[in-house]
Amino acid sequence: MAANFWASSHCKQLLDPEDVDQVPAADRERGMTLEEFRLVKIHMSFHIWRLAQQVKVRQRVIATAVTYFRRVYTRKSMSEYDPRLVAPTCLYLASKVEESTVQARLLVFYIKKMCGAGSDDKYRFEIKDILEMEMKLLEALDYYLVVFHPYRPLLQLLQDAGITDLTQCAWGLVNDTYKMDLILIYPPYMIALACIYIASVLKDKDTTSWFEELRVDMNTVKNISMEILDFYDTYKIDPQRGPPEDKISPVLNKLLAKS
Repeated sequence: MAANFWASSHCKQLLDPEDVDQVPAADRERGMTLEEFRLVKIHMSFHIWRLAQQVKVRQRVIATAVTYFRRVYTRKSMSEYDPRLVAPTCLYLASKVEESTVQARLLVFYIKKMCGAGSDDKYRFEIKDILEMEMKLLEALDYYLVVFHPYRPLLQLLQDAGITDLTQCAWGLVNDTYKMDLILIYPPYMIALACIYIASVLKDKDTTSWFEELRVDMNTVKNISMEILDFYDTYKIDPQRGPPEDKISPVLNKLLAKS
């Protein structure tokens, strides 16, 4: 794996915001709006998180899985790559990359358990489905699987600033950034700085001089911060459940209906 972010494939694959927040052409033809596209990605981020809680993997595995999921849909359409299968497969692939391997049969077991009797059968998959999708995802990701996350720089920066008492608040903010596409656009340390900036304002900590000493681009830090705050303002989502299923199913059914 690359020793640092700047030498990594992750750095080389950072995208402009307009290249990320764009409905794939095939999905647009089926009537998907940008708002629906965003909602499905948010919903599936929660789905990955809930499944990860069942199989008990580290936060880093979840973050890597969500990054794969979001990166795939900058290259492939949802009508071509069913998000309901892509999501658990991303978790499966991330668990292997992050050396915390979860067996495919365990994922299949918990998917069926989470669905429960009488729920949407379209979430039910078999082991062969996940293994086949894994091969497709590797190709869609160009086999670039290294992902750097904001968690490590966050802890280092909080220590440097002498405000480790903000760790819980800032860590929670970082978790929430994976409900957005920030990890595909900005270097992880900049996301960490934005979360510290928000946390310091929320907790009434004066970090002005510390930020000045860092000599970072404060416009970028503030822009990321605004994106995070705008997300909270726009999507007043249940932090445990995510967007309601009745908003998501019609969109996916429309996308995945046979022509």
